[in-house]
Amino acid sequence: MTLKHFNTLFFTIITLSFLCLSSCNEKQKNPSEDTPDEEVNTKRDGLFFKLSLAQWSLHQLINDEKLDPMDFAETASKMGFEGIEYVTGFYADRIKNATDPEAEMKLVLDSLKARSEKYKVKNLLLMVDGEGDLAVNDSVARNTAVNNHKKWIDAASYLGCNSIRVNLFGSNDPEKWKANSADALTKLSKYAAGKNINVLVENHGYLSSNADLLVEVMQKVNMTNCGTLPDFGNFCLKREGGERWDAKCVEEYPRYEGVKKLMPFAKAVSAKSYSFNDKGQEELIDYKKMLQLVKDAGYNGFIGVEFEGTDISPKKGILKTKNLLIEAGNSI
Repeated sequence: MTLKHFNTLFFTIITLSFLCLSSCNEKQKNPSEDTPDEEVNTKRDGLFFKLSLAQWSLHQLINDEKLDPMDFAETASKMGFEGIEYVTGFYADRIKNATDPEAEMKLVLDSLKARSEKYKVKNLLLMVDGEGDLAVNDSVARNTAVNNHKKWIDAASYLGCNSIRVNLFGSNDPEKWKANSADALTKLSKYAAGKNINVLVENHGYLSSNADLLVEVMQKVNMTNCGTLPDFGNFCLKREGGERWDAKCVEEYPRYEGVKKLMPFAKAVSAKSYSFNDKGQEELIDYKKMLQLVKDAGYNGFIGVEFEGTDISPKKGILKTKNLLIEAGNSI
């Protein structure tokens, strides 16, 4: 080997070693489980809907104190969402346990509003939980629950949201449930109308997941600011042991039929997701079929990503759901 050939080989080896070392170091610098395996799909020009993020998608990180719920707007903005949907339960204890709950509520709302403006995301709705059951037989308890919800209607108005989401738990007798639900929703909707806020019911378990019954309630209330929030996944009618949550579902309403029946009253839509196959498709829910139902109903508002899976990190699941919505939306 000549000296010239030796020098060429030597410098080639050195260059390849440097490139390998740089690549390895770069991988070590960015080992984030929150980075999705695929690029985020950004081809949204032709979509008939806009994308929002439901805060519940981040509940694992918030409960593990890995994410401050006050940073929701920043997190959603960085993930490319236009709108956000808050979970009141992430703020309720802080407000309730404060020396001056009203002052604490204002402090929280001022901060959330400022951050949403800073990160240029639209506040859409508050998902209200833990304020009492609106469909109970006891009229005193029902009215107390109605009054408990009113502060969140005020909060939604202050933040510039258009809606609150409520649950309809209480009686498990269909006729009593319908009457109780209509009574509570009418009272809430009358109050909310003065604030330009919608009162939305999600199919969220038991009788509220029976689309036929919920449609009857909507027809009975018959107010323009009272509607539904169809969720792609929450159609469990009964769980083992009569549990409300965290138990195996033993009876379910047909999900596609349910979404189709609830869409005429919809003022928001929730794209639930749990797990994905190797092609990026949701394993339990046909997103193209769901979005066709949404589109056929003439809906063109926000669809909120709500990832509930546990096999991958929350942020990966959120972005996979977002990509799937864009892919399916562009295909119909």
